[in-house]
Amino acid sequence: MNTRTKLFIDKSIAKPFAYLLNFLVRIVGKIARINHNLDKDFKTIAVCKFKGMGSIIQSTPMLQALRKKFPSAEIIYVSSKSNEAFLKKINLIDTVVVVDDSGLFKFIWTNFSALFFLIKKHPEVYFDLEIYSDYSTIFTTFSLSKNRIGFYLRSSTFRMGIYTHMMFFNTRVPVSKAYLQLSKILDCETEDLSLYNFASKGLQPKKLSDNYIVINPNASDLRLERRWGKQNFIDLISYMLDKYQELDILLIGSKDEIEYTGEISKEFSNKRLIDTSGKTSLDELISIIANAKLMITNDTGPMHIAFSSNTPVICFFGPCSPEQYGISKNAYPIYKPIYCSPCVHDFETPPCKGNNSCMNLISCDEVVKIVDQILNNQNPKIENSKFVYSYENKVLGMVNR
Repeated sequence: MNTRTKLFIDKSIAKPFAYLLNFLVRIVGKIARINHNLDKDFKTIAVCKFKGMGSIIQSTPMLQALRKKFPSAEIIYVSSKSNEAFLKKINLIDTVVVVDDSGLFKFIWTNFSALFFLIKKHPEVYFDLEIYSDYSTIFTTFSLSKNRIGFYLRSSTFRMGIYTHMMFFNTRVPVSKAYLQLSKILDCETEDLSLYNFASKGLQPKKLSDNYIVINPNASDLRLERRWGKQNFIDLISYMLDKYQELDILLIGSKDEIEYTGEISKEFSNKRLIDTSGKTSLDELISIIANAKLMITNDTGPMHIAFSSNTPVICFFGPCSPEQYGISKNAYPIYKPIYCSPCVHDFETPPCKGNNSCMNLISCDEVVKIVDQILNNQNPKIENSKFVYSYENKVLGMVNR
């Protein structure tokens, strides 16, 4: 199923049903009078995030906190089929349960099989990390978990009553910290904000080049507005091929992104530009990013792989704020916070209708300047942006210029 179909199902079918479910769950709760005390040594804990490789990576500090607090517990991660291989690389997770949303029949069938498995496991605690998904609310309820913990916004007050414990989702803090805040409900220690480093797990890089940078011009179809302009990437690549002749440039992208990435790569006949889109396994992608001199990317999943592997990364923001998803000591976020940005927290369809002015305001010249500073071992300074970042005592501060 494509993203448009999934959104239609979520809002047209799942949301009305969720409202009805809220009423029924409240009645059952009053009758059953279940004890939802969380001061226990839980043996089975489920965590759910259906969409977003980046969000899954950002949830790993929470997983580490849960593992430290409950070392003998079985931690189950519930997600979509597309994330299964990635999740199985996280040794903090014991069991991965997936729903296949590639087609309607598979989606229905795997929902039943996944819920049947969870009901048999009977998780004592179920964390739903989805914020905007009504479908996820229904799935959480039918897991029959005794304690259901999730986020709420003003627009999702119907969740209150369905979940046994709730936390306000603050869009002004790093998402990893928001996830950690949920684990505080179980009295977990939340001082460690470090991401799980996938590149340290014995992976060997595919021998494409010894000296290279990675460029990712893509963004998932959930928010195509996150793309920096195609011509911008062409201009940037042209500059880098000319100036840094000792470096190769590797373009990355998924199988679904081959066509878009190819439209950029076909502009060049230089053998130092290598288009790897659709040609690498997950292990190879992780290794390629981890061993790069530098990565330049839109705000999307592979950016978070760079965060976790400490690869220097220049990342472009607009529909989403780096205050929430761009927090990393090795990140150099470029962000133009115009009036309607960030819009992803409030709109399914952006106010600009795809004419992403926030991204168009990022110039190739300012990106080139930061590239030069990083590759020449200088301390990059982000200019023409209203935000500066400073790390002191592991606390990130944001101040107005």
